[in-house]
Amino acid sequence: MQVRIYRPAKTAMQSGRAGNAKAWVLEYEPSAPKQPDNLMGWVGSADTASQLRIRFASAEDAVAFAKRKGLDYLVTPENVRQQKPKNYADNFRFDKLEFGRF
Repeated sequence: MQVRIYRPAKTAMQSGRAGNAKAWVLEYEPSAPKQPDNLMGWVGSADTASQLRIRFASAEDAVAFAKRKGLDYLVTPENVRQQKPKNYADNFRFDKLEFGRF
């Protein structure tokens, strides 16, 4: 089975860097396509492994788990966050002010 190891991005509801942003996730790739149910119209699959998401403290722990279980794995490198330093005072700099447009 193929698994994916990655560090998820923070959700739109998070303002800080705690919680989801620190853990690495091992997630199984779907092995069967999803199909709509004729009676209810819900979308489902017989593949229950895709419902499993395992969290690890580091990528090395997740890779060790995948090797121990004999799984093919793909590690997606994390995106490095680039912060631009901003000052509140820059909003009121004289050379940035446009008179007549308030």
